[in-house]
Amino acid sequence: QVQLVESGGGLAQPGGSLRLSCAVSGFTFSDYIMSLNWYRQAPGKERELVARLITIEGSTQYADSVKGRFTISEDNAKNMLYLQMHSLKPEDTAIYYCNARRSLGPSTLNYWGQGTQVTVSS
Repeated sequence: QVQLVESGGGLAQPGGSLRLSCAVSGFTFSDYIMSLNWYRQAPGKERELVARLITIEGSTQYADSVKGRFTISEDNAKNMLYLQMHSLKPEDTAIYYCNARRSLGPSTLNYWGQGTQVTVSS
């Protein structure tokens, strides 16, 4: 059973830092995971992609709003995905979700964690 479990959210002051973690389990060696991603959803807004790690290339992509401030990374040995966030702004306040996109034949499957709340406020 695939599970993605986020942790590390909380309250941070503007300009502060937080590191989110996502424990990924249940995938097998033969599963083709195309990308590992962090999304966020603020109240009254749609869920948006924050950062993407394309697994086969090891390349990363970021939303313009977080470029230069957030870094996505993985630790394959520990089956962990991270999002290091610096220079936090109040507009970063949202529920952050870990996501894995898996290719299965002609289909793409999405797996989601339960989310972790990040609040940036003084």
